[in-house]
Amino acid sequence: MRTVFFVAPFLLEATLKYIRAATSVAGVRLVVLTQDAASKLPAGAQHYAVANALDPDCLVAACRDVMRHTGGVHRVIGILENAQEAIAVVRERLGVPGMDLATAERFRDKGVMKQALRDAGVPCARYARLHSPADARKFVAEVGYPVVLKPPAGAGCKATYRVNSAAELEAALAESQPSPAREVLAEEFITGDEHSFDTIVINGQVRFHNVLRYLPGPLDVTRNEWIQWTVLAPRDISGPEFDPIRKVGVAAVQALGLRTGMTHMEWFRRKDGSPVVSEVGARPPGAQFTSLMTYAYDRSLYHAWAHAVIDEELKGPFERKFASGAAYLRGPGQGRVAAVDGLDEAQRLVGPLVVEANLPTVGAPKSSGYEGDGYVIVRHPDTAVVQAALRTIIETVKVRYA
Repeated sequence: MRTVFFVAPFLLEATLKYIRAATSVAGVRLVVLTQDAASKLPAGAQHYAVANALDPDCLVAACRDVMRHTGGVHRVIGILENAQEAIAVVRERLGVPGMDLATAERFRDKGVMKQALRDAGVPCARYARLHSPADARKFVAEVGYPVVLKPPAGAGCKATYRVNSAAELEAALAESQPSPAREVLAEEFITGDEHSFDTIVINGQVRFHNVLRYLPGPLDVTRNEWIQWTVLAPRDISGPEFDPIRKVGVAAVQALGLRTGMTHMEWFRRKDGSPVVSEVGARPPGAQFTSLMTYAYDRSLYHAWAHAVIDEELKGPFERKFASGAAYLRGPGQGRVAAVDGLDEAQRLVGPLVVEANLPTVGAPKSSGYEGDGYVIVRHPDTAVVQAALRTIIETVKVRYA
C-alpha cells in the first residue's frame, strides 16, 4: 500500500472532487492534511489535522508522524496555487518525487515566469517589477496605456488593476503601494480573445491539452461584479486555428520546467491569430474547468489528473465527444442572496442541455470570488447550441441581493 499525502487547507467541494479521484487510484492510502473537519472527507480518505496547511514545517511534521506507522511516502500532492511552494518544500525534505521548489517558484512568481518565457522565445506581455510609484510611471512612459498592475504571486485576478490613465494609475498605486518590501508587477495590457490552455504533463512531455474560451475575459469579470460570464469548451479543438497555441503552449510548459502534473495557462488570441501567453499555473484549473473537460470528453479528467500525479501515467486516447460550457451566476449589489429570478424560464428553454448546476442559495452571503454564487453547466454535440444555451442562461437568470 502506497501512502500519498494530499494537502488541502479547506475541504471545499471543488477540492473534494480531486480527493475522490485520488482515492480511486489502486493501491493508495490517501492521507489528507487539512485544517478542516474530518466529517467532510469522502470514504477512502484518511484525515490528519494540521494547524496550518501552508506551513512546510507543520506539513513535514505531520507526514513524518504518519510515516512512523505506515513506512515510506509515495507522493505529496495538492491542487491549490498558493500551496505549491509549501508542497515542494515537503517533497524535498522527505525525498519524494514531484515538482521541486525552484520549479514551483518559477510558476508562482509571475515576474520570474515571464522572464523564463521570454528567454525561451514564448510571446508574452512586456512587464516590470515595481518597487516604487516612480517605477510604475517609468514603465507606463515606455509601453503606454493601458497597463495591468498585480501582485507577483497572485491568483484568480485578485488585487489586479487595469489602468487606463494617469489618474487611474495614481489610484491603483495608492491601493497597491509598491515598495522594496511590497513588490508589484506591471504588465502591458494585451487585447484579444482570451482562452485557457490546460495540459497534463508526464515526464516532461505534454500528453494532453485542452482549450477553453472565456466570454468575457477574467479581468473584466473581476472588476465588474454584475457580469455573468461564461466559459466555452468547443466540440473541436483539432483545427489549424489552434495550431499556434499548441506550439506556444507546449513551449511555455517546457520552458517552466514541470516534469509531471497539470498546468493551467491563460492566453490571448490577437486579431492576427497569434497567441500571447498571460500566465501559467502548475496546478489544475479552477472554476469548474476540469468538469467542463470531463463533460466534453465524457471521461473524468479528475481521475486523469490523479493517475498522472500519483502513477505518472495517462491512459488515452481522449476523444472529444461534446461541446460544453459553464455560465456563472452573479449580480450587482451587496448583502445576501434575496432571490434568483428566471430559473423556471431558463429550465424551459435549455433544461435538457443541463448536466450540472449549483444554484445560488437564498439567504447566503454574496460570494467574494469571481466565480459568483452558482453555476450551470450545459453540453451538446454542437458548439453553436452550447453557445446559445449559455447566452440564454445569463440573459434569463438574474441574482438579486438585499
